[in-house]
Amino acid sequence: MGLFGGNKFNVQGKTVLLTGASEGMGKSVAKQLAAKGANIIIVSRNVDKLKEALEQVKAAAANPSAQRFQYISADLSDQDDAARVVAEASAWNNGHAPDVVWCIAGASYPQLFLETPKAIMRQQMDINYWSCVDMAQAILGSWLAPASSSKGRERHLIFTSSVVAFYPVAGYAPYAPSKAAIKSLSDTLAQELLLYGEDVKVHTVFPGTISSPGLERENQSKPEITHILEESDPVQTPDVVAARAIDGLEKGQYLVTVGWLGAAMRACAWGGSKRNSWVLDTLMTWVTSLAWPFVAWDLDGKVKAYGKKNGHPSTYAKTASA
Repeated sequence: MGLFGGNKFNVQGKTVLLTGASEGMGKSVAKQLAAKGANIIIVSRNVDKLKEALEQVKAAAANPSAQRFQYISADLSDQDDAARVVAEASAWNNGHAPDVVWCIAGASYPQLFLETPKAIMRQQMDINYWSCVDMAQAILGSWLAPASSSKGRERHLIFTSSVVAFYPVAGYAPYAPSKAAIKSLSDTLAQELLLYGEDVKVHTVFPGTISSPGLERENQSKPEITHILEESDPVQTPDVVAARAIDGLEKGQYLVTVGWLGAAMRACAWGGSKRNSWVLDTLMTWVTSLAWPFVAWDLDGKVKAYGKKNGHPSTYAKTASA
């Protein structure tokens, strides 16, 4: 995958459904796919934000007279809303399920594990992981039904995880497991879908730090030690993340990273996942496996030094939990 030419994610004239697309990375993806000729359906909870975002998506269209655009308001942490979204999207799309479903909706409330309320732990799984499970069941049930009108068409199911799924650091105990679970779900589905003999491709995108409203909310609860461990992380704009994610999909990649740090972290965490390129990814794994112990040693050392300087975590100043 990715070694040969040709666009493996051509969205021109196709219908794309994007969750979490009223702001940040999701909105940037919607605009960039509209510029490539796609019909776009954006999903989020806030109707005012959806209306504003949809106008920007329409303005980015390659051919406004031929393309179509719609929004659907939904709370995807509700286990029943994904099926409703797929039904509404299919009805709007002349009775056909969308060709592409990209799950981008998510949220992060980093805190030290012992300081995190149980409700936040469960909320993180609902928003980040279970929303993907529910959407995957809804759209795959439509695509793979024996009488599906989508048969014979190339379809893509895309999840959005995070680089913390490869290598989480202190402070992300409420968040990282939900993102690691997405990778596991993706790996399982990539194999299980072979049973159906249909052209349905699964991908997972792994962004790092994105300069977005979501980051501003995340920083309200983020422990100081987490800020310290992330000091060297490159911060990317939503437009850059969207463009690099789409580029990876167009190259046919399965696990898509959007920067050098994510690529290095992915190289140390392939496990049994499908490779984008067996040759290049194996070489990258050899190189990073030699370097990563030094990275871990540096980060672990910062945590120990912080604890020694600041004392028991129970004495730290409290931060917002949501």
